[in-house]
Amino acid sequence: MIYSLRIADIPTSERPRERLLSLGAKTLSTAELLAILLATGQGKGKLSAVGLGQHILQELGQHKREPLDVLREISPQELMAIPGIGPAKATTILAAVEIGKRAFQIRPMERVTVDSPSSAASAVSLDLMWQQQERFAVVLLDVKNRIIGTKVVTIGTATETLVHPREIFREVIKQGATKLIVAHNHPSGNLEPSDADLQLTEQLLQGAQYLSIPLLDHLILGNGEYQSLRQLTNLWEKYPQNE
Repeated sequence: MIYSLRIADIPTSERPRERLLSLGAKTLSTAELLAILLATGQGKGKLSAVGLGQHILQELGQHKREPLDVLREISPQELMAIPGIGPAKATTILAAVEIGKRAFQIRPMERVTVDSPSSAASAVSLDLMWQQQERFAVVLLDVKNRIIGTKVVTIGTATETLVHPREIFREVIKQGATKLIVAHNHPSGNLEPSDADLQLTEQLLQGAQYLSIPLLDHLILGNGEYQSLRQLTNLWEKYPQNE
């Protein structure tokens, strides 16, 4: 069985740590990345770190679910229910998952300038990217496109969220923002805009014209990716924004 393989039995050049140092983290499998976090199992009769990593993924993948999708939202108690995972290993894994989530987020208090859809997506990724319910958020900007702050305006179900333009612009005016970007997530990971998404975007662009508060983009996030409706549609040509 592969689970009985010890790291000591693996050639040095093929060990997870050595492979990461020489080839980079992207080349490692998920089980190997978990092995580096766990760094255990050298004793006789125990699973190696690699074997334990594979074992964890098998347990998380029950019911034909994607293991990483489960891992993003798993609780400490659920993780410790997996044989071989105690409090120390569980907290190590969950800390790494949380760092990974936060790596997508830029810090609004640093007044980062939004100069691309990517930087805007980073600003709201922690609030939206891996959520199991649809959420709608607004990125508040000053006149130089610097982030004043971000706010989740509404939280919906697993398939839809409801938001009215007045809720969005109320927050923009309240915070003294002069420009905005809106974003919401699709828990399914399908980034294609729905008819409702396009209709709402059109309403927001019309409201932004009326209030002279430019809407710079509407982003859809999910499964580690994002979609810019400004790049995808011609709505900004139909409703020009005084930027």
